[in-house]
Amino acid sequence: MQLSAAYDLLVERKFLSESTCRNIISETSKGAFQPATVYGRTDSGSVDERVRKTTRLTVSEETFQLVNQRLLDFKTRVEHHFQVSLRNCEEPQFLRYNVGDFFVAHQDGNTGMLRLTSDAERRISIVIFLNSQSDESSPATYGGGSLKFSDYRKPPPDREFYMPVETGLLVAFRSELTHEVTPITRGERYSIASWYR
Repeated sequence: MQLSAAYDLLVERKFLSESTCRNIISETSKGAFQPATVYGRTDSGSVDERVRKTTRLTVSEETFQLVNQRLLDFKTRVEHHFQVSLRNCEEPQFLRYNVGDFFVAHQDGNTGMLRLTSDAERRISIVIFLNSQSDESSPATYGGGSLKFSDYRKPPPDREFYMPVETGLLVAFRSELTHEVTPITRGERYSIASWYR
């Protein structure tokens, strides 16, 4: 897997096994769902499909605890990589992006663009991919929906970086790093988002 040296990313392949990812996707197809919210200058989230168009899925308590515990167990590795001290992990969000869904370029914290209370300050963002991205149409994959990092202060070609994706992969990055999810063009993209504080 080729990563960009210009972006400080921590990548863990097979953070979740392929069978675990399949089971989570299967479980979420039977559960409740709602539009995902966005946060701005206050702690209360709101739905704004001009900014973030995706669906937040409900999972069982058992699945929630499994993912949450894996993230808590991974915290020491994250602290070591980014040389930060972290308190806890925010509740994981289980997400489905359908064709046309997206999340515009944004930061998750530590910038003037997002103001949360100091107790809720996000330091490190996490994305876990539950299925794979592919240019070719195949079952259980999706097209488009790239996790794109950008920093237009950098010279080309480092201004943009598209994260290579595979099932079960976790990527961690500083919450002030600008990132987005490009529009889905085919299939459904399943992922989990969370934040260390």
